[in-house]
Amino acid sequence: MTKDLAKKHGPITDLFPSPTSKEEWKKLQLSNEQLNFYKENGYVSNVKLFNDEQINILREALAEVSDPKHPGHNLFHEFHSNQSIDPSTVLLHALGAWRISPALHDMLWNPAFLMPASQLLGGDVRFWHDQIFSKPAKHGGVVAWHQDYSYWTRTIPMNHLTCWTGLDDADQENGCLWYVPGSHKWSLLDMPELAGDMNGIFEFLSAEQKEQFKPVPIELKKGHCTFHHPLMIHGSYENKSDRQRRGIVINVFEDGTKSNSDMPLLEGVPVIDKSQKLKGNFFPLLFDGI
Repeated sequence: MTKDLAKKHGPITDLFPSPTSKEEWKKLQLSNEQLNFYKENGYVSNVKLFNDEQINILREALAEVSDPKHPGHNLFHEFHSNQSIDPSTVLLHALGAWRISPALHDMLWNPAFLMPASQLLGGDVRFWHDQIFSKPAKHGGVVAWHQDYSYWTRTIPMNHLTCWTGLDDADQENGCLWYVPGSHKWSLLDMPELAGDMNGIFEFLSAEQKEQFKPVPIELKKGHCTFHHPLMIHGSYENKSDRQRRGIVINVFEDGTKSNSDMPLLEGVPVIDKSQKLKGNFFPLLFDGI
């Protein structure tokens, strides 16, 4: 049996070296211009998280854990070898890879991620859950328009952040992420089917919101990420190119976030009683400042 790495709260490899001084940490900070852009638009993109060596190691790790026969497969909270509702397309989607792979585990403690995350959250960073989104070449499926927090109301208050990073160049050809700028200022909408009809969100929008629905593509070079607000409407189209589109996601929230449910927050995770702070093996504190 594979050891559950959720019991390890800190890096277990040297894949992501930590800065040795406050000055080095500060070099990883987002600029005021980037922070203001996030506040106005609900996202900030093109932040570099991984170098080529790290990308290659993470690609190998992703390939290993994506195999349903992997001995640690039972540690996934969810694993969908194909979550697409269209059998002619494929969308691999999984939660919990950090529990299985040392590289995907240590990615959570990557300083290049932690510093911007703490700035955008405005406080200490605690882990929520990870995700893999993998679209194969030529027949990769869609991720329908949605707001992340519509799936996360089992936690309160809403002070969450999503970081999506590509292990391949992501563009319109191979199914990059799209955002609707400013939609983070809208109210919480009903929850659509994650890999369902791309137009499903529209039944939940007002006439004014439909007029403001002007998505923009978030094209990224491999190893670069985009951060977005929990109410940001986003999605991605099919991959009809000859290239893969592998993405890994880290979801976090500000320390102090509480359970809003008396049910398990993730499959296989012990119940945290409603109104109790999220902590413990599955929700480690990642960063509490420098």
